[in-house]
Formats: sequence, C-alpha cells, structure tokens
Amino acid sequence: MLAKALTCAVIGLEGALVEVEVDISPGLPAFNIVGLPDIAVQESKERVRAAIKNCSCVLPMRRITVNLAPADLKKEGPTYDLPIATAILIASEQAAAPAEGTLFLGELSLDGGLRHTDGILPMVSLAREKGIGTVYVPAADAAEAGLVDNIDVVPVETLAQLINHLRGDEVIPPYQRDSRWQEAEPTFTHDMAHVKGQHHVKRALEVAAAGSHNVLMQGPPGSGKTLLARSLPSILPRMTPDESLEVTKIYSVSGLLPSDRPLITQRPFRAPHYTISHAGLVGGGRWPRPGEITLSHRGVLFLDEVPEFGTHGLEVLRQPMEDGLVTISRAQGSVTFPAKFVLVGAMNPCPCGFFGDPVKECTCSEQMVSRYQKRLSGPLLDRIDIHVEVPRVEYEKLADDRLAEPSASIRARVEAARQIQRQRFRGTSLVCNSEMGPAEVRQFCKVEGAAQALLKAAMSQLSLSARGYHRVLKLARTIADLAASERIEAAHLAEAIQYRPRGRS
Repeated sequence: MLAKALTCAVIGLEGALVEVEVDISPGLPAFNIVGLPDIAVQESKERVRAAIKNCSCVLPMRRITVNLAPADLKKEGPTYDLPIATAILIASEQAAAPAEGTLFLGELSLDGGLRHTDGILPMVSLAREKGIGTVYVPAADAAEAGLVDNIDVVPVETLAQLINHLRGDEVIPPYQRDSRWQEAEPTFTHDMAHVKGQHHVKRALEVAAAGSHNVLMQGPPGSGKTLLARSLPSILPRMTPDESLEVTKIYSVSGLLPSDRPLITQRPFRAPHYTISHAGLVGGGRWPRPGEITLSHRGVLFLDEVPEFGTHGLEVLRQPMEDGLVTISRAQGSVTFPAKFVLVGAMNPCPCGFFGDPVKECTCSEQMVSRYQKRLSGPLLDRIDIHVEVPRVEYEKLADDRLAEPSASIRARVEAARQIQRQRFRGTSLVCNSEMGPAEVRQFCKVEGAAQALLKAAMSQLSLSARGYHRVLKLARTIADLAASERIEAAHLAEAIQYRPRGRS
C-alpha cells in the first residue's frame, strides 16, 4: 500500500517542495524514515505513533517506510509530522486521499493536537507559486498563512479533525482572511519630542531616514546618543505591503514572529550587545539562520559602543552595507539573506569618553585615543554617509519644559521625500537613494554649475575616495528631496559634505 502527501522545507528564507511517500508492506513491524532527515525529523516517528493512537486510529503493525523526496535535500524541523501521519492513514485506508494540489504543514503533539510551526509564510508562498490551491496548517498559524492571497488555508486543530474532514464527516471551513493586520498603526516607545536640544543631530537623523543612510554618532557619555537612536524608528516611513511581507518572512523562519500579530508592520529595531558572537550578528549555524543584520532588514541596526564590537564582526558588515545581502557559505552549499538596514553606530571619542569635552577633562593618553578611534577601519567608515558630533546638553535645554518637534511632523517630511524617490525609481528594484549605483548617480545626481567648484574643493580637502564621492552625491540628492528640489544646489551639497568625517577618505 502506497500513499503520498506534499509538504515543504525551508532553505534560508525560501521554500522547497517535499513529497512524503509512505509504503506499508508485510514484514516485521518497523518504522523507518529516509531522505536525509535530521534528528527532529527522525523523532517524528514517536510523535506520529502517539498522535495516531490518541486519535482513535491504528498504526499498522507492518513495515512502514517513509521517504522524503528529493532525497538529496536535507530535511530539518518538525514540519513533516502532519504529512507523515496523513500519508500513513491514507495508505492504511483510515482516511481518504485529498484532491491533487494539497499541502500539509504542522508539528503534532502526542495527543494529536497541532502546534505552532516556524516558517509557515515562506512555505505557503511557495505553494502559491507552484499552483497548489489548498494548504492545511495548524490553527495557530492560520492568520500567518492567510497573508498569502489566492490560496485556500484550512486551519486544523487536531489530527482527528483532519481525518474527519478528509472522510467528509466534518468539513473544516477555510480561514477567512483578516485585513486589520495590514491597517494596524505602528506604535513607538520613543519620540523625538522628548529629546532635549541636539537639533543638528535630529536633522542628520531626518536625512538618514529620508534616504536610508548609515549614521555614526560620537559624543561623551550621557549626551543622548542612545535615546536619539531609539527614536529613529519613529520618523522612518511606514513599510509598504511588500516590505512587511519580506520582514515577516524573516521573523517567521527565525521563530520570532509575535503570536498575536502575524504581520509585522513596524520597522525592526535591533540593538545587539557588543559581546554578540559572529554567527549571532551575521547569521550562521549548522543549518544557517538569519543573524541580527538580517533581522534588522528594512529597519535599524543600532550598535552602541561600536568600537567594542569585534573587529572581524564589524568588517563583515562591509558587504551587506554595500550590497544589501549577506551570504553564508557551508560545505553543503550557501544561503543568501537580505540585509538592507540603516546602520546607526554610537561611540565615545575615547576610552574615558571625555576627549574634547569642554567641562570634564579627558584622562586618556594620545596613544589610547588614537588606538581607540582606529578600531573602526577606514573602509568601514567610508561606507557610513553621516558622521555627526553629539555634544553635552546644557542645563537650560534640559530644564526647558517645552516639547521639541514631534516625530509625526518629521515623519511627514520623510514620507514626502520617500514618495519622490519612489516616483524616481519606478520600474526598478531600487527603493531609496542609498541603494543607487554609479549609473543611477550619474542619471539622478547632476550637480548645478555653482556647486561643481564646491564639490571639487571637498574632493581635494577631504581626500574623498570614489565611493566617498558617490556617497556625498547620494546624500545631497536626499537633502534636495527633503527640500522638494529637482536639482542638487550648492546648499544641499554643502550640508552633505559637512557630514563627512575629517581626515578620512
């Protein structure tokens, strides 16, 4: 007796169809799973055995062979429990075979209930791409699966319920999609209105938000760098539906999707500690999983005390900062994760934190200051568009009870600038100015005649590299967009140049 059921594997962030074949033949009772299963898949034998028994069904006392095809694709996780159990019940004629084009996903508990399973969204997305019309998922994951259009999602509470559905005794109605997740307004714990002073830093962050540019803030302890960074998400533009699905897919695979919110509509803010491992920051493991830089995709990656991070980890950031992707290679193959984030770094000017402070004297030697600042390499600094000093806040500003400009007002200007960029890049894969390549810089970043001399002088005095030259132009383009100007004028270019570090290329 032979039966088949379709399921899915997740490789990186993408799905791959897996066919579960079950053969029940005469012989001594045995239960074998082949097709490169990992330990979690091998253990599904015991979960399936107990679930079938507790659903008033019988596991045949014969030789059961389960093949997960294709056999050269490694299988991991408990997603295969439901399709294995279903195929066994169909092969033993205890359940009716479903119509063609049906996918089964879910982990079984010993009593036959279906548990939450990670990675539902990319697997259901693959089902739609492959023309599969119906997907059976745990009821707890129905809202997540329902984010994919043009496919019938059947929420299953227990294996017994699924058996009755396949027999036609008790039909499970398809999940009714809920559009309130797309309409949910993001909420923020920090607002620019509560940041005292630091007007030039707020302006720098506004420019960064408008064009998705990287920022490095330097200043003494307690000057507000962390508060400013944590307030940045409140001025970022709302995510588009496509961006929300991208980020939700990452969090679904990572097992970090909130149970009460199947769709992420708020831009991520990740702030790893400097003791984080290389795999935790970049991603990795035996089965590659997304790291912090991928979890901050379309959001903010905040590195507080950035010189304290390991040199190797910081240098690995160079590729995703340039390409928006991170590739993790292993012996069995490589996986590519998206990593388009706004990097916000915060650092003190020296180990004690008070180098150049007008109030408190620095206790560090020149060698200590130089060694500390050189922990960030020139190539890494060259990829950071905005370098800004965050000075000590004066008493008068701290004691002022008046609120500063709220984040909502700043976000409105940022949204307007992003709308200009969306119109500019219509028909391309680009989203914002920071993603422009040399061809787009040449096309969209033309500098008016009066600003050419300024750019030439800056190129000479700041020893700008070719990358630095292009980054200045992209930054000036964003500043011009905030001013709703079609051309890059001298004032826009001057502001962009002042954000470059002195003495660095």
